Amino acid sequence: MPLSRISKKCLAASLVLFFANAGRGAADDELFREGAAAYRASDYAKAAKAYCECASRQPASGTLQNLGIAQWQCGAVGPAVLAWEQSLWLKPFERPARDNLRFARKSAQLDAPDLAWYEVVSSWFPSGWWAWIAGLSSGLAISMAMLPGILRLRKSGWHQAVAALALMVFLLSVPAQLGALTRSRIGFVLQKDTPLRLTPTAEAQTVVRLPAGKAARYERERGNYVLIRTTPDGVRGWLTREQFGLICSKPCNQ
Repeated sequence: MPLSRISKKCLAASLVLFFANAGRGAADDELFREGAAAYRASDYAKAAKAYCECASRQPASGTLQNLGIAQWQCGAVGPAVLAWEQSLWLKPFERPARDNLRFARKSAQLDAPDLAWYEVVSSWFPSGWWAWIAGLSSGLAISMAMLPGILRLRKSGWHQAVAALALMVFLLSVPAQLGALTRSRIGFVLQKDTPLRLTPTAEAQTVVRLPAGKAARYERERGNYVLIRTTPDGVRGWLTREQFGLICSKPCNQ
């Protein structure tokens, strides 16, 4: 489906929703309003620029959601996919970003990143939550196991049940934290028809040309080049930093 024929009614509804729920400083709020006004006027390039600057100052899920919408309307598939993925990285509960990603990948014939089970678990909550969950659950498990004895209370069945549940949550949080770490190395190709090179040089042989929005895992870098492995097909090669954006990188600073 051509980008110009994307459902503007659906995207506009998402835009208004996030605009209404945005809470930020006066300068950022002014940028946000400027982006919303430009979008309503169908000046998508100006809207994307305003949202991009706003997200760079203060990354927020709603701003990134709107940034992705504006970039998609400009025909920038790669940056739009990255913005929506970054929105979900910050706030996995946002259904509009998830729905837009599903629509974009279907339209552009792109595969979603291939995630291990512990990476899927890590995506249930914002990545920063898992450390808190681990600390709270371990503390609760220890408390339920030790406090009855310390306070000379009779240990009842509910103490053991709460301790077991807390321990289970803690054990789940450990692989989830690992999943958040490995998932942070996932990124997306930003430019269409990007050459994936055999070596990190401009004269290197092209292994394959990648579409904008293609998911890949970052492995290492050399100079201005990064080595990636595409997912789910597993093709390895080099491209420049400007052609690749990580899911956890600062918005509009790839």
